Amino acid sequence: MRSSAEMGYAPRCSMAPWLSVRGGARAVEFYQTAFGAAVVFRLDGPDGGVVARLSVDGAEFWLGDESPEHGNFSPESLGGGTVRMVLTVADPDAMFARAVQAGATQVVPVAEMHGWRVGRVVDPFGHHWEIGRELAK
Repeated sequence: MRSSAEMGYAPRCSMAPWLSVRGGARAVEFYQTAFGAAVVFRLDGPDGGVVARLSVDGAEFWLGDESPEHGNFSPESLGGGTVRMVLTVADPDAMFARAVQAGATQVVPVAEMHGWRVGRVVDPFGHHWEIGRELAK
């Protein structure tokens, strides 16, 4: 049997976070509204749980309902998260405002700092998002 590389297919290396949430279906709706996310893949379980792969202008991430039995806990269960997402966009002010209007809470307002125009929100599921762009040098 020929390998995928021998057949001309070589998967590109990528890394995408997987966010554990309470209320996966609501989370998909929130990220669509807040960030304009497109659903690339979605699996709805018989128990109402959701696993979804989302894309914001080609930047992908996954989300799924928390499953403590598998060691996947949402920030709500842990009392906070251990990872902060960095969403780099052309217009951080507009994306930040869109996220807040969709239900995110401002943590740090958008401002220029450290060579970036950036602000931070926490989404309704407890995940923190830095929304910004690097400033021209």
